[in-house]
Amino acid sequence: MPRLTLSKASLSQEGTKLKTYERFLPSLDLKRRQLINERARAAAALADTDRASAELRERLRAELPMASDLEVDVTGLVSVAGVELGEDNLLGVRLPRLDRVVLDRRPYALLAKPEWVDRLANLLAEMLELRVRIQVEQRRLSLLEEAVRTVTQRVNLFDKVLIPRTREHIRRIRIFLADGERAAVVRAKIAKAKRAREALA
Repeated sequence: MPRLTLSKASLSQEGTKLKTYERFLPSLDLKRRQLINERARAAAALADTDRASAELRERLRAELPMASDLEVDVTGLVSVAGVELGEDNLLGVRLPRLDRVVLDRRPYALLAKPEWVDRLANLLAEMLELRVRIQVEQRRLSLLEEAVRTVTQRVNLFDKVLIPRTREHIRRIRIFLADGERAAVVRAKIAKAKRAREALA
């Protein structure tokens, strides 16, 4: 860190820095609060999707207990063929958005499989879509948490380091300049008194 110069020019620079820091701090703090709110919404959305996934699993167990029958081959009945993602820009943070899940349903002979396989295929498709949604929402939440952490560090840097340090610099410079002015006044008085004594002598 460069040594503090105790001068009027330095006082002016420190004053400008302080004004800049104090101007940016409220907008940074507002951004932090908005990101915290968005993070809470993302966490709530993820919890809702998790809950829907758990409820769907329970529904699957309750409605189709025969799906565990190992004699009926249902592997690969439904799979994810593709995922279309969009992007939201929230306060400079790029967040993924799930636009569409493309599912691939493997064809099967209707007469060779029990009638409940259709219902199972529909529930599996729902489950796969929820799983993809959970992954996207988890990524969204982790990006928001990282953004909140970064902005909070910046707010703390301004609030707890830069602004107090700059105020301390201004205080030190003012004290030094005031001491210098007092010393100059004292020297001027001494010189004036000396001149007055010399004039009398």
